[in-house]
Amino acid sequence: MRIEDAVEPSERGMKLLEVGTAYFLLVLFAIGFLDLLLVLVGLLLSGKFTDPNQVIDIIDTVLVLLIIVEIHQTVVAFSRNEPVVRIVISAALIAITRKVVSFRPGEYATIEDAFVAAAAFALLLGVLVAAFFVVRRVDTDAVTPDSFAGEDGGQDQTDQPRGE
Repeated sequence: MRIEDAVEPSERGMKLLEVGTAYFLLVLFAIGFLDLLLVLVGLLLSGKFTDPNQVIDIIDTVLVLLIIVEIHQTVVAFSRNEPVVRIVISAALIAITRKVVSFRPGEYATIEDAFVAAAAFALLLGVLVAAFFVVRRVDTDAVTPDSFAGEDGGQDQTDQPRGE
């Protein structure tokens, strides 16, 4: 018995689980979206729509929904064997932005703890933004008109100056 034949059923099973996860995330997003609509209607009817804490809670919910979208895109891209680094960084950016937007210093035991958390959020946000731009730059540099023309025989031309 060949190893490929033995592994094939598990690969099919994993693909089915990946698709199932994508559908689960779709249902989770739909439930979250409906919940957001109900909260918005409730706030509009109660007149508390302009309460800053309520607005922050709404933004927090929207960011959670965006994280679900990014995770769904990651699962779909992974199951299609497409690159997922940019999607993962985007999801992380949304997640840390959510933490920054909903940051409440009063929830920490001491002011020092709040400052440490704020500094950690700022550092993480900075690193993620830098990573996002590096990945974006690498993706942009990797795709050139020559890479589609087939003139290089499929070889990378990164050692040549731009414009040539």
